[in-house]
Amino acid sequence: MRIRFIWTGKTKDARLRALIEEYLKRLTRFTRCEISELRESRAGKDGAGIEKDGKRISDGLPSGVLTVLLDERGREWSSTELAGELQRWERSGAKEVAIVIGGPNGVSDAVTERAKVRWCLSRLTLTHEMARVIAIEQIYRAYTIVNGLPYQK
Repeated sequence: MRIRFIWTGKTKDARLRALIEEYLKRLTRFTRCEISELRESRAGKDGAGIEKDGKRISDGLPSGVLTVLLDERGREWSSTELAGELQRWERSGAKEVAIVIGGPNGVSDAVTERAKVRWCLSRLTLTHEMARVIAIEQIYRAYTIVNGLPYQK
């Protein structure tokens, strides 16, 4: 199964970008994975900007991909519960899982409707750049749990 992280805008903070790269490198031990950083719309906070970003995200989602949207109204999992979800996704025959992190203005209704799973990282408010790091780290942690490695302890 391949994991693809999709988000709008560049990760500007070099320290967070380094963490993302580190966890992405670690993840390749378990699965094929990649990041798709999409250009963020210049239209801003209005509906047109959200729709443009949503179109870019939708265009980046191949048909048949299991789409997981980071959403404050999504389901919160413990790390072991996320590991169980990861196993369910694999057992369901998903060839690719796309984890979508929208921009600071949210995502379009079309992206929300396309998501089969909604995942809430935390009830705390996180920056989108920090959410990227946490999502990748938690997927890595889930793989270590599934494989019985000591990282998660």
